[in-house]
Amino acid sequence: MNATSASPADAPATPAATRGPRILVWDVPVRVFHWLMVLSFAGAWITAESERWRLLHVTLGYTMAGLVAFRLVWGLIGTKHARFSDFVRGPRAVARYLGALLRGRPEHHVGHNPAGALAIVAMLALASVLTFSGWATYNEVFGEALEDLHEGAANAMMAVVLVHVAGVAIASWMHRENLVGAMFTGYKHGDPREGIRRAWTGVGALMLAAALGFWALQWQSAPAIGADRPALTGDAGHGAKAGRADEDDDD
Repeated sequence: MNATSASPADAPATPAATRGPRILVWDVPVRVFHWLMVLSFAGAWITAESERWRLLHVTLGYTMAGLVAFRLVWGLIGTKHARFSDFVRGPRAVARYLGALLRGRPEHHVGHNPAGALAIVAMLALASVLTFSGWATYNEVFGEALEDLHEGAANAMMAVVLVHVAGVAIASWMHRENLVGAMFTGYKHGDPREGIRRAWTGVGALMLAAALGFWALQWQSAPAIGADRPALTGDAGHGAKAGRADEDDDD
């Protein structure tokens, strides 16, 4: 986030309606990424312990991997507020923002605030670890060595997600600004010079089409997926292995 986009720490927070007209802040690819990631992580978390929904769990994990890869690229070449250079800041900026928030005089940022940026970077890093360890465990590349790492990364990411959601709720209340709604519409209130001119709807549509197409291919290939592969985490995977061992003993 550019330094000019934040009000002084000692200035009182003002309602979003007084900060200028509605401007386009979040392009369509950022919004599609956000909600596909929410759906994928939530679905993967819910199905993690289920052998029955193993294919869905794996499919959503691969979807997350693709989303992270896209976001890393878009963070370099995307629109103004999508770029990491626009919102990733050091520890001092995060501490200053949190201090102002605790004093009831939060800095207003058109794009991601420093604390939110920290959560985003953490989630991207954890999602990378999560998807790699899940792939390795599912394909038995390193045996069971990464199974605990996969589960630990999932728990850590859930913790960061909950903190992020709480932060969004607090910031929305203190700024009198609907941050969740902005991630749907792309619009916030601010200086017109801070807005972006192009939504890149076509790129967002391609992202959505790619995700839906991948899900359809996975669904069609469901009967061909080897039923003898272990689940990614939890007792379901151990149960599957135990079942196969019993069958071998019977033979």
